Amino acid sequence: MAHTTENTTTYTGIQKALAETLIPIHDDMLVEGKVISIDTNAVYLDLHPFGTGIIYGREFINSRDIIKNTQIGDVIKVKVVEKENEDGYVELSLKEARQARIWKEAEEAIEEKTVFDLPVKEANKGGLILEWQGIQGFLPASQLKPENYPRVEDSDKDKILKELKKLIGKKISVVILSALPKEDKLIFSEKDENPEMKKEIIGKYNVGDEIETEVAGIVEFGIFLKIETGLEGLVHISEIDWGFVDDLRKIYNVGDKVKAKIIEVDNDKISLSIKALKENPWKEFENKLKKGDIIKGVVIKFNKHGALVSIKEGVAGLVHNSLFGSESDLRDKLELGKTYDFQITLFDPKEQKMSLTYLDGKE
Repeated sequence: MAHTTENTTTYTGIQKALAETLIPIHDDMLVEGKVISIDTNAVYLDLHPFGTGIIYGREFINSRDIIKNTQIGDVIKVKVVEKENEDGYVELSLKEARQARIWKEAEEAIEEKTVFDLPVKEANKGGLILEWQGIQGFLPASQLKPENYPRVEDSDKDKILKELKKLIGKKISVVILSALPKEDKLIFSEKDENPEMKKEIIGKYNVGDEIETEVAGIVEFGIFLKIETGLEGLVHISEIDWGFVDDLRKIYNVGDKVKAKIIEVDNDKISLSIKALKENPWKEFENKLKKGDIIKGVVIKFNKHGALVSIKEGVAGLVHNSLFGSESDLRDKLELGKTYDFQITLFDPKEQKMSLTYLDGKE
């Protein structure tokens, strides 16, 4: 593919040899050149002191979006594909040079911990797909901040995916954790990049502290409370109240002010209790009830194990299905909301455990 132009710089064999001795050109090298000619299917550059470079064929097609905004006289960065082809030109790639520049920018962003606001493109069971500078990247769920982390108690992947899909289209602030040019992939993180500061924040709190918080999230298994900016704690449903708790959304709304007690600090997680700030109703029966005692109780709930029977708000025990032969037999005998006579078969107020047997009118 021969091409001549008045602006093309020519070199003698000695000059080229000298240039290559001083600054050896090689494949994959990034160089700058001045655009000296633009044809319908090729772009020519002056690559002083290496001669004339050409962008053509597949490289020209792949870079048409860039070339259409390029003018003669522009200095552009290109990548050497072949240092001398059969026509004597240095074959160049504009797209590969652009990609190389982007990967270099990614490395700089990692070093400088640059924050980017990027929209979530897709979600899968492991995390989110984002895009930066035309490169797809992955944000693992484990690298999400508490407010975006999928709050699923049993780690069910389908439930996690359902929660992650809610973030599609939302812009989130992220940093690049790693750049993988060979895989054409970036790894992002939304987590705070200062673990020492996080440790310092958590270090201010101790087991037994009573704190004023705000409801940040409500899930089936508990509520998340905002302790301070960047720090949340979980109140498991079993720590909400001494009495039976069914639907948390009927009790709390996001933004509600709540007082809670810290019951565990484990690395970067804080567990809280609301019921710990209330009087324990089991204490009333510590020296009053024992195995074999007959009591009256009201049926407050059926579950797969049997019937839950309450003798006072916050004090309940289980009547097991096996005592009736089957779950259906139990439900035939006992009605929700009705009071019956029961005998205690296990009573442990310290562990808040009680088992009962239905007397069926017999004592």
